[in-house]
Amino acid sequence: MAYEAVIGLEVHAQLLTKTKIFCSCATAFGSPPNTNTCPVCLGFPGALPVLNREAAVMATKAALALECTVNPVSIFARKNYFYPDLPKGYQISQFDRPLAEHGAITIGSSNGSTKRVRIKRVHLEEDAGKSIHDGFADSSHYSYIDLNRSGTPLIEIVSEPDIHSADEANDYLTRLKVILQYLEVCDGNMEEGSLRCDANISVRPVGESKLGTKAELKNLNSFRFLRNAIEYEIDRQIRVLEEGGTVVQETRLWNTAEHRTVSMRSKEEAHDYRYFPEPDLPPLVVDDAWQKEIQSAMPELPEMKKSRFVSQYGLPEYDAGVLTTSRALADYFEETVSLCQSAKSASNWIMGDLLRDLKEFNQTIEDSPVKPKALADLVRLVETGEISGKMAKDVFEVMFRERKSPQDVIAEKGLKQITDSETIEKVIREIIATNQKTYEQYRNGKKAALGFFVGQVMKATQGQANPQLVNDLLRKILDA
Repeated sequence: MAYEAVIGLEVHAQLLTKTKIFCSCATAFGSPPNTNTCPVCLGFPGALPVLNREAAVMATKAALALECTVNPVSIFARKNYFYPDLPKGYQISQFDRPLAEHGAITIGSSNGSTKRVRIKRVHLEEDAGKSIHDGFADSSHYSYIDLNRSGTPLIEIVSEPDIHSADEANDYLTRLKVILQYLEVCDGNMEEGSLRCDANISVRPVGESKLGTKAELKNLNSFRFLRNAIEYEIDRQIRVLEEGGTVVQETRLWNTAEHRTVSMRSKEEAHDYRYFPEPDLPPLVVDDAWQKEIQSAMPELPEMKKSRFVSQYGLPEYDAGVLTTSRALADYFEETVSLCQSAKSASNWIMGDLLRDLKEFNQTIEDSPVKPKALADLVRLVETGEISGKMAKDVFEVMFRERKSPQDVIAEKGLKQITDSETIEKVIREIIATNQKTYEQYRNGKKAALGFFVGQVMKATQGQANPQLVNDLLRKILDA
């Protein structure tokens, strides 16, 4: 029997505010344990929360970018459960009246077309602390709690079960991450926990409309783990059904050492969350005027930028897609083009040599040793014929490794292209004179000998002769 997977993702994105959602403690990552805390985020009796306005703005930006309807009034609630890293015994979140609902993200589908993954809701909430189960001498007996993260502002983005493969899940999360980074509301750093993903997965026979029993995969903190865990869990559930078993509703974790999902808790053991309205926070009101103000401050989003790159610069869809994968990369491209006025050449250099070297040396576009002006200068030098394309490749490598301008590299290496016809013609006649046999072969119809002479001229000029001029002059002299 053929089966299909049905997947929904719940993504927690940490907002890039400087302070926590309900107090003025810093959100900086890497501070000494339990130093970014106060009575509010430690849950001391009598401490009252006050909503961080910037968190509400950032969450609204994300909701609008995800095509959601922002509710004019949303309500905070207490999500009650007990865990050592939750000092209040409840998490302030939103439940039946979230910030926003009914959005979508467009992704690629398995048949090569596009599809829209619906977004059920976007809501604000605070993060819990962190339980540390290893790394200490007595970790076999004790767990440690770091409450620095407690109260950090999050948005939870819940998709509908519209995803049907690990590839689609990866595409959805990638596009979501790019949108949040464009908005500068989340840095998307999964290693530091600022972007975390849970996946709800079930399988059913192809053609069946009823959903199968789902398993929830918790805390998938990298794209590789997301893909591997989903693929494994789909195969596991299919194996269970084909062997006559029953899929159990449970929460599972991805075991990175064993490359498999393992049971964390069954449905019966799962937390029975109880939600109550938060009495210490008033309703969050985001009226039309505030929505318009927030929207007017939003940047151009990746899909709009991609379309503009195609129409304004005449780039292929593929180039535009690559160049808009991050806001910083798109800005780098546009600055380069503004200086050299050659969009396709700039695109080729960025997508080829620059991104290759950045990856090799584990650098980001923001840290690129080759700045837009230097790359634009290099493009112009090639297009004006001062250096050849081949020479430019060598120049670029020195520019990248030594942070030099192309003009300095060319001067130091003596790489300026020879474009003087008389100089090249003199070299050609000398080579013909010392290769009379090959010359006669060419004259007798062996036109492939032209390549030999081109190679000899380029060798004699150390690759600095203009290749097109060499070819033109050779044909003129050899055919005379």
